[in-house]
Amino acid sequence: MSWQLFLSLSIMMFLEYAIWGAWSPVLAARLLGPLKFSGKQTGWIYGTIPIACIISPLIAGQFADRWIATEWFLGGAQIIGGVLLLLAAKRRSFGSLFLVMLLYALCYAPTIPLVNSLMFSQLAKVYTDNSAVNAASANIFIWAPIAWVLVGLLLTAWRRAKGSGDGSDCLKFGAGLSIIMGIFCFRFVPHTPPPGAAGEVLPFVQAFQMLGNSNFLIFIIISFVMTAQLQFYYLGTAQYLGDIGVQSKNVPAVMTIAQIVQTIATLFLLGYLLKLGFRWTLTIGVVSWLTMYLIYSLEKPKWLVITSMGFHGIAYVLFIIGGQIYVNSVAPDTIKSSAQALLTVATIGFGFLLGTRFTGMVMDRFKAGDKFQWRPIFLVPCVLTIICAIAFIIFFKG
Repeated sequence: MSWQLFLSLSIMMFLEYAIWGAWSPVLAARLLGPLKFSGKQTGWIYGTIPIACIISPLIAGQFADRWIATEWFLGGAQIIGGVLLLLAAKRRSFGSLFLVMLLYALCYAPTIPLVNSLMFSQLAKVYTDNSAVNAASANIFIWAPIAWVLVGLLLTAWRRAKGSGDGSDCLKFGAGLSIIMGIFCFRFVPHTPPPGAAGEVLPFVQAFQMLGNSNFLIFIIISFVMTAQLQFYYLGTAQYLGDIGVQSKNVPAVMTIAQIVQTIATLFLLGYLLKLGFRWTLTIGVVSWLTMYLIYSLEKPKWLVITSMGFHGIAYVLFIIGGQIYVNSVAPDTIKSSAQALLTVATIGFGFLLGTRFTGMVMDRFKAGDKFQWRPIFLVPCVLTIICAIAFIIFFKG
């Protein structure tokens, strides 16, 4: 792979996740603080991404697989998205902000699978062997967690220097990155034309036909369950750490352990395990989450709980990124964008949306007064991950 291609794909991946990481971790503070939104209203604002991931990726996959070059779609979607984030920074009422964020999410959601499909398409032009493509993709995927960490550090430094104000700076920061990515896609991302003919069967129909393969069906079902249970980590960890004695000012830094381990695992673990096959790579990812939740349920010692967050980083690499690589490996060349879109619909779409609701119900069920009963809460995802691990070993042949 030439350094120009590596640099172009790496910057594209970095910007894709820097945009999301700029506003997602901290927007809730603006909503609950200066804007005085309720928890339910805040949940609906954050729910715009999962809702959009149910609607727009398959439509975008149709365009990218049949009618328009992927980099042009990415560029247009990101520039429009950047303008919408600037508008969102000025919205103060729930209704108007929800509408603008939903429109933004409809632009951003399809870029998640399209970034992956473009990367795989370009790597396939360089490497004829799938294993070589998979190994090379790890060197690109690594920029996603790096972007998430670095953009958080930059925003923190900005706020220390200028102050957080009304908290809208995260949306403006994300808007700037989005517009930069749009321009970058138009100018520097390699040309990736539609792989199929306009008159062929609709790509999203062919993507759904892949569910007729028992291996792929099992993978999609378990991917849905695993991303649903992942909300126990996202919604519960910050409060849980505070309850076991981690100072609130240290929680963000402590939670970066997962991203640090994710970066290391992407570099040194993913390629090695993929040689064992997708069956064991994905199963080990599931078991990594199981290990973390089991340690969470112990609630002590504190150092062990904090260290266990590294298993989330490992699991994310092996299951989420490994799953994206699996989809690229089994999807026909003419519908790879739509196949990645189908995975996004099942996971970030239905998985995140329903998982958030389910996790909230479980947390409310095991709450006594102002205190959460963390052991029974985290035993729920333990059961889910055990079932998924067993199902993978028995039914998924890879």
